Formats: sequence, structure tokens, C-alpha cells
Amino acid sequence: WNTLAEVMSERAMGNVIMDECCDNLNVINELDVPVLCMGLKDMIVSASAEGIIVSDKDRSSHIKPFVDGISQEIMFAEKSWGSYRVLDVLPGSLTIKATLTAGNAMNYHAHSRRDETVVSGEGIATVDGSERVVRPGDVIPLPKGCFHTVKATSDLCMIEVQIGADISVEDKIVKHS
Repeated sequence: WNTLAEVMSERAMGNVIMDECCDNLNVINELDVPVLCMGLKDMIVSASAEGIIVSDKDRSSHIKPFVDGISQEIMFAEKSWGSYRVLDVLPGSLTIKATLTAGNAMNYHAHSRRDETVVSGEGIATVDGSERVVRPGDVIPLPKGCFHTVKATSDLCMIEVQIGADISVEDKIVKHS
């Protein structure tokens, strides 16, 4: 963070609105909503699915101990196959939006402690060795223990609703072919 303003070649990245009174301000917005800044001077603003940081530039080098003290599940990640974003977290369920780029697939995997139901775009779903074409509106039940993957035949977006008592990223068994 202490060099964030130095490496930013632009004042703003993402959906950012600044009024005419902002001075020496750098803003990064990775969210799907606008960030409005008014009258801010000598500041850094960063908004992402993991959190929002607002800091005076002189204090930005002191952010690390505060950030290290935050324990929260990852809400967004870029993967080799595309990306995922957590949309909702409730006791016993987790809703994720997964976006796969054409030609890519997730690992063939299973979960021992949770079920997943996938609403998908266009691709090929493989569930316990059986393949089927999936299109918008299709729902694929994925009970605990079944091995599954989805390969995108075109860019596709899926909504996963994970249901179980112990939803965790550690609950993944990858099957290598």
C-alpha cells in the first residue's frame, strides 16, 4: 500500500466519480457500484469484494497490520478457468457467481460435506462420468460425493448455491485422471 499511489498512472480505476474539489486522490474500484468522492485530498481509496480501504496517503504505509488482523473468507478470486464472486452467505448456504472463459474447465472434483446446484450458461457438465450439454436456465443437482466439472464451450456464467452444515474451501476432493 505504501507505493500504491506511486504505481498508479491514473487517478481512478473503475466506476469512480470525483468532484472538482478532490486533490491528489487515487481511487481503485473493483465493485459493480459507483464510488463517489467529494472534497478528498491526499488520499487513497480502494473498494473491492474483500473490503474498502480509505487512507490518508501519509498513513497508507501503516495499513498492513490492520489488514492482517482482518479474518474473512475470500469474496472474489481469479482462477485459471475464469473467476468467482461470493454473492451471499447465510448459515448453511453460500451463493457464488462463477464465470468461465470459453475452452476452460474447473477441476473434476467432489465435496464430502456440501451439495451444489448449478444454474449455468453454455457448456458441458460432467457428473460422475456422464456428460450433458448445459444452457441458460439448466439446473444440475450435485449431491455430496459426486465428482463434477463444467467446461465452457462459450463464455458462461453460473450461479452455484452450496448447501451444507460445513461449507469451506477445504471441502474439495480433486480427482486426477
